[in-house]
Amino acid sequence: MELKCWVFVGVMLMVIVGSKGSEEEEVTYDGRSLIIGGQRKLLFSGSIHYPRSTPEMWPSLIAKAKDGGLDVIQTYVFWSLHEPQPGQYDFSGRYDLVKFIKEVQTQGLYVCLRIGPYIESEWSYGGFPFWLHDIPDISYRTDNEPFKFYMQNFTTKIVNLMKSEGLYASQGGPIILSQIENEYQNVEAAFRDKGRSYVRWAASMAVGLQTGVPWVMCKQYDAPDPVINTCNGMKCGETFAGPNSPNKPAMWTENWTSFFQVFGGKPYIRHADEIAFHVSLFIANNNGCYVNYYMYHGGTNFGRTGTSYVTTSYYDLAPLDEYGLIRQPKWGHLKELHMVIKACSKTLLEGKKSIVPLGELQTAYVFQEPSEGCVAFLINNDTQHSANIEFRNNSYQLPPKSISILPDCLNATFNTAKILTESGERNARPELVLSSATRWEVFNELIPNFSDTSLKADALLEHMNVTKDESDYLWYSLRFETDSSCSEPVLHVRSLAHIAYAFVNGTYAAGGAHGSRDVKNFTLDTPIKIDTGMNEISILSVMAGLPDSGPYLERKFAGLREVSVRCNGNDIYDLTANHTWGYKVGFLGEDLQIYKQENLGKVVWGGFELSAPKAFTWYKATFDAPSGDDPVALDLSAMGKGEAWINGQSIGRYWVSLLTPQGKPSQTLYHIPRSFLKASENLLVLFEEIGGNPRQISVNTISWTTSKSSNNVDYTPNDIKYLMTPEGIHT
Repeated sequence: MELKCWVFVGVMLMVIVGSKGSEEEEVTYDGRSLIIGGQRKLLFSGSIHYPRSTPEMWPSLIAKAKDGGLDVIQTYVFWSLHEPQPGQYDFSGRYDLVKFIKEVQTQGLYVCLRIGPYIESEWSYGGFPFWLHDIPDISYRTDNEPFKFYMQNFTTKIVNLMKSEGLYASQGGPIILSQIENEYQNVEAAFRDKGRSYVRWAASMAVGLQTGVPWVMCKQYDAPDPVINTCNGMKCGETFAGPNSPNKPAMWTENWTSFFQVFGGKPYIRHADEIAFHVSLFIANNNGCYVNYYMYHGGTNFGRTGTSYVTTSYYDLAPLDEYGLIRQPKWGHLKELHMVIKACSKTLLEGKKSIVPLGELQTAYVFQEPSEGCVAFLINNDTQHSANIEFRNNSYQLPPKSISILPDCLNATFNTAKILTESGERNARPELVLSSATRWEVFNELIPNFSDTSLKADALLEHMNVTKDESDYLWYSLRFETDSSCSEPVLHVRSLAHIAYAFVNGTYAAGGAHGSRDVKNFTLDTPIKIDTGMNEISILSVMAGLPDSGPYLERKFAGLREVSVRCNGNDIYDLTANHTWGYKVGFLGEDLQIYKQENLGKVVWGGFELSAPKAFTWYKATFDAPSGDDPVALDLSAMGKGEAWINGQSIGRYWVSLLTPQGKPSQTLYHIPRSFLKASENLLVLFEEIGGNPRQISVNTISWTTSKSSNNVDYTPNDIKYLMTPEGIHT
């Protein structure tokens, strides 16, 4: 009863929201659209995540989004970055959310702030800081008091920060929408009654913060009033059942412009014509008033921020590529669509809609105002054949699977399948190949054994609970004794981590056994040499990002589950139970942060030996920045797996050795933001797990040129054209 009462009050008081300028304006909504300052709005939005780029890139990204016809910039808020420890907050550098929003405001756009604070977003641990895991009796994303306390605390922190800076539209700021939770419908059933009560609590908590803007819940069909339920996906014009109240507008918070890519997986290419078709269909069929492109600019998963197996390059096939460059024809085709829709938005938002059959697979959606305003969408759903149709005594030819837009119900000014924008081709120009052996120095990590470990346990401990996300790496070590009867020994390991490497008596036995994004359980079986008597086994468990989704995230298990030595094909030394294991987190170089200039002297670096590349080796070199303003990327195609730093800042994980089914690396070029570079003597440090050959690494500049090829081509990261340099061609 109390909940219903305050919800009613929330609706009555609902949202005095301002414009993107400095004047306070009321924003409400009804079953047709958002209403800002008394005017209905049909809004195009794009997701740009501030920590996946740099403050120096933000103005250009936002300007290109605006030029592309966007009205709104949408971003998540990244809890794990902003509160790395309970009560300790960081809003500096790439994490400066306020600066990012003020830049959006400066350029005259609105903001949709998706606070979450669970975000998924292919972000490690779904955006949760790992310290949440250690809160007693906690269960994430359900009606659980410890979780609700910390969730409300962080949400309140963000809301108060926005209020203190005057960033809500009710204060004259740009924020016109906020989101609480994220795609909760995917997991709600797992929590049963506690899931349903949690949804009601989350809505109540959010609206009770009195942000002065509407709240949304994406993919949440039962979003409580006054929270708006919205659609995520690629085909919301076909799949969205609509708002759960006739008083709520139809909104699309994630229109996926491609899809995230994983190491070992090929990119998903979504062409410009398909995106334009489904945007047009959503507006026509669902009376859609808000469409957000996820992502409009994907960017880079710097450091260890990417979730399990996800590449460092994020949504590179978006309208703005990883480097912030315009990707054609996607950007230009969508810009043309936005211009056409906006020119007739008044009729679309206020006209009466009728549906006119034109054929078995052809339909017209007509919006007619009482006056002369009239807009028609002529739809051909036949995926194979063009259609010649008659509409209002005029003939129109519709290409297969296309929509023609008639802003005056007469002249077809845009067709989703007819792309007039020229395609582009992305070029990587090698400016410098780091080929000189004298340029490189190395530091080889030692393999720890049982006596080197301080943490001991009579069980195989869970990986994430030991590392606390301080490192990707966890060593499992033990001593065991065999007799002379053990012949043809084979080490068997079953793991729920991502990779396993094995050492026996300090000698590398085997490595690189791994799972995948879809296969969570993998085994390593390798012949080994053991001595009669005492033996040392050290197994390195590796995570390439923490999981980001699913119910009961706090209960996820990673790391070793079974270890045994099989002798003579039959006899088994079961090392899983009844043995004492030692544990060590990470490597010495990580602990000492030797990727930073001031810490280089904490270890002894040696010369480079091409003939003997070793696993778990640190490489360092220096280079001068390429001239000009073009984006810069590091070509790591000759390396295996590891992480790279430039002047102490991580540009992310690389995993070149994990190939796609077509036998190609998922990613070879790794973005170095210009702001990470100095004019000269830039420090490059790599931590390589497998070996690799750093003498084939090159520093590249990236650019786009107009292509004469098909106008509907979207180039993938592996389609980059390499240009000739004075030092020769590098592919």
